[in-house]
Amino acid sequence: MKKISLAIFVVILLLVSYKTYEKSTTRRKENSASVYYNGDILTMEGQNANYAEAVVVKDAKITFTGHKAEAIKQAGEGYVLVDLEGKTMMPGFVEPHVHPSIAASILPNEIIAPYDWVLPTETQKGVIGHDAYIKALTESIQKNAKAGEVYWIWGYHQLWHGDLNRDMLNKISPDKPIAVLHRSFHEVFLNDKSIELMKIKKADFKGNPQVEWERGHFFEGGWLGLVPKIAQWFIVPSRYSKGLVLMTQLIRKNGITTIAEPGFPSSDFNMEYSLLKKEMDKNPPYSVYLIPSGTQLYSMKGNSNEKAEAYMEELPAKYNTTNIMFLPKQVKLFSDGAIYSQLMRMEGGYTDGHQGEWMTPLDLLKVQVKFYWDAGYKIHVHANGDQGIQQVLDYVTENEKNNPRKDHRFTLHHMGYFSDKQAQEVKDLGIEASVNPYYLWALADKYSEKGLGKERGENLVRIKSLTSRGVPVSFHSDFAMAPIEPLTLAWTAVNRVTSQNSRFSQDQRIDTYLALKGITITAARTLDLENEIGSIKTGKTADFTILSENPLKIDPLKIKDIKVIGTVYHGKRFDNTKQ
Repeated sequence: MKKISLAIFVVILLLVSYKTYEKSTTRRKENSASVYYNGDILTMEGQNANYAEAVVVKDAKITFTGHKAEAIKQAGEGYVLVDLEGKTMMPGFVEPHVHPSIAASILPNEIIAPYDWVLPTETQKGVIGHDAYIKALTESIQKNAKAGEVYWIWGYHQLWHGDLNRDMLNKISPDKPIAVLHRSFHEVFLNDKSIELMKIKKADFKGNPQVEWERGHFFEGGWLGLVPKIAQWFIVPSRYSKGLVLMTQLIRKNGITTIAEPGFPSSDFNMEYSLLKKEMDKNPPYSVYLIPSGTQLYSMKGNSNEKAEAYMEELPAKYNTTNIMFLPKQVKLFSDGAIYSQLMRMEGGYTDGHQGEWMTPLDLLKVQVKFYWDAGYKIHVHANGDQGIQQVLDYVTENEKNNPRKDHRFTLHHMGYFSDKQAQEVKDLGIEASVNPYYLWALADKYSEKGLGKERGENLVRIKSLTSRGVPVSFHSDFAMAPIEPLTLAWTAVNRVTSQNSRFSQDQRIDTYLALKGITITAARTLDLENEIGSIKTGKTADFTILSENPLKIDPLKIKDIKVIGTVYHGKRFDNTKQ
């Protein structure tokens, strides 16, 4: 009996000891540091490439970079070794200008564009030529459009697809509502049934020069005025949510750990925010930063900059979460029209005589720039053509003279075409840039033939004119103005090769390390986040991108083909094979 009792006691003691050990081990694993080693760990600190032999991560922060032996000492008891197996680890890619609202509107709908579009599970083949476009459009509408529901198709461009108007859409679809979004996402063409369903009236746009009612064409300011009126048909929650899921898949696939949307909201604040929050509540491995749209909020708040700014001041406290953050004291404004529409304002106009458009009336833009300058905001301005850019430079010059500001970090976005002289003015004014290098790949050949002419068309996005002067330059996709692929943006900036394999303005090529800064540390700077993310440095957030090859050690023409193995987000690893 005593032997049985002793045996039972021993078993109980062993069980208790095991449970205690199990809890201790679990706790140690949860609280332990991770030591990353055995790879090219490119820190992106400094003006030239610097590598660390090992990096220690604990509690989502980088606690040490340096030699492996010292890293192990610094890691403390219970550390976990993470063998990179010769791969390259960089700071997590930062995408400083992307629009979830555009992604959510395009990705779940039909895409008929000039070039192929790579989606998470398929590639939508490009279509070129008027007859081919009308055929693809007709087949898509006949297969998918439904009565009582607007069918959206994105990707049309007149230079690749020819003319389009309301009458043509009526012939293709006399009984189903159709809306064709321009490749620029700054224009839309509607047929009679969509106008009828969405209850749009000609009188609503009386006096708006950017609405061609008879053609069913709404562009630039006309499009901005239309969107809030049609939000319930444009932002259909189930479809929009599906688009955000697809956006998340693309973000993960391409190694991005931070995105920002300059210009929130596009149409409906509550609906856009609630659907974005629904996606982010799933805790995907990236953060979202939002910059309020001074243009949209101005109109939403009774045409008042004061009311718009007061509303902006409340946003961080009311809406910030662990992974959605409004950037304080930052605002987005708009100058000239879209480069994809050939509506950016160009000095001397276009070769066919047209002049381009202003997205914001100049008297209002001037007032808005001064208002937010005097309020101490970091101002982001959409500006594409040299005339549109010059207008903004003139406003900054005037404000700097009347109210000098140190480190204002005023940032021009896109910068499709500008002169070397303007690059110097950008430098002199302390302005920074976030550009879209992809314009050169997608547009240079066609725009050299039509619209801009050879000299301007072959010199789109003159990045080296800026970087050679020390102007901070980040890269962005402005999705879907470019694929949400940071390595593709860097590849374009390094090689300046076009869709037709032309090698234009080779004097504007930049080196690979500088291009990588454009998608990491300088992209973080564009958002005033360079002290938190963008490089591998002690004290920063542990966001990393793991690549199959080192971009600095391969043929520059292969940079865009490097495989993204996965990411580390806030210290937790996510492999692309497990999506």
